[in-house]
Amino acid sequence: MAEFYPNISSEKTFWGHPAGLFVLFFTELWERFSYYGMRALFTIFLVAETTSQNPGFGWTNEEAIWLYGWYTMLVYLAAIPGGWFADNLIGQKKMVMLGGLLLCLGHGILAFDSELSFYIGCAFIVMGVGGLKPNISSMVGGLYPKGDERRDLGFYIFYMGINLGAFLAPLFCGWVGETYNWHYGFGLAAVGMLIGQITYYFGQKYLVGVGELKKRSTKAEKELLQKKLTSVEMDRVKVLLISFLMIIIFWGAFEQAGGLMNLYAKQKTDRMLMGLEIPASWFQALNAFFIITLAVVVGGIWMRIKSKGKEASAIFKIAIGIMIMGFGFLFMRFAASEYELMGYSSMHWLLLAYLFHTMGELCASPVSLSYITKLAPEKYASLMMGFYFAATGLGNKLAANIGENAASSGEKATFTGIFVFCTLFGILVIAILKPLKRLAHGAEDLSK
Repeated sequence: MAEFYPNISSEKTFWGHPAGLFVLFFTELWERFSYYGMRALFTIFLVAETTSQNPGFGWTNEEAIWLYGWYTMLVYLAAIPGGWFADNLIGQKKMVMLGGLLLCLGHGILAFDSELSFYIGCAFIVMGVGGLKPNISSMVGGLYPKGDERRDLGFYIFYMGINLGAFLAPLFCGWVGETYNWHYGFGLAAVGMLIGQITYYFGQKYLVGVGELKKRSTKAEKELLQKKLTSVEMDRVKVLLISFLMIIIFWGAFEQAGGLMNLYAKQKTDRMLMGLEIPASWFQALNAFFIITLAVVVGGIWMRIKSKGKEASAIFKIAIGIMIMGFGFLFMRFAASEYELMGYSSMHWLLLAYLFHTMGELCASPVSLSYITKLAPEKYASLMMGFYFAATGLGNKLAANIGENAASSGEKATFTGIFVFCTLFGILVIAILKPLKRLAHGAEDLSK
């Protein structure tokens, strides 16, 4: 792997952190604004009737979710070549710049009203996210020297930028798209990405020495590749493969948000509040809102458990996260039952579902990447990270397959099935936690 070091001697700080952190903060904020703005409109635009005042493509729910599944899967899979090109050819800094340009093009093309431009725009966005997303996060780490206590807080600040963009995007892009014209909403997402790209371009002076491609020690790399895995490392790889299955299950349920649940909000939810109709896309902002408001609370719960000498392992946290998220679908089951009786369902069911989905995410998602880096053998560190992105992509595709089947089995049965499966799967993982710990031979992230 290439190594990236910050130019500490010329570091300029802002609020006690490298100024480059805030360049990356706003770049990622606007990139997420563009991505989640487009995501909030994706499926409801595709199913909008061609004869309506704000026409879409007139697709069926199954067709829209099918395309959404392929799109979100490819977005994550693109992170693998995006990381490889950065590590081996041009460096992270230039790859983020290239990814941003591709995103500007992709979102800009979506503003044109044609089916061909929609496909082309999506293709550019897939490539752009693949180039920008995995590398900009690595650059945040490159701002700090090893052992710098500010690093964790720096990532937390960066994480808040992600969620701020994800929160604002559905509110603005969603409202413009649903109220006036879908392509105006897509165009607004393009404007957001352009702001992010301009921020990154003019912020280069604060990123000197960060994300540059460094020369490799080929001899050391060859020795590392030729080194055989120990029995302990082989066992830890087995545990990682099991954890990838958990990641697929988690995202297979969680990503109903942009597909099946987005369409449910649009088509079967009473969204009237004080005489005004709430845009369906606004519900996509709930996840980011709850992350911003509850992250400290959920983190505090785990810290309190740790203070009592009972720190939970990463596998346990992921399993609990899957179960809590699955519980959110129980509320969606109630929503579907209400729809069968009344012909509509109330908004509070969606509110409760997204609340539990977010609490589940806060338990599972933050520890996943850390867990992989701790257990992965050094020679396969990049490969294991690639598997993580692949598992996330497969989870998104699984989510689409489940959403497509809801047309034949019904939303009520689908939501119930997800709830039951997530609960039983989480219980199963917790039941085999001790054997997994022994298999990993006391790996730090399992034992603590």
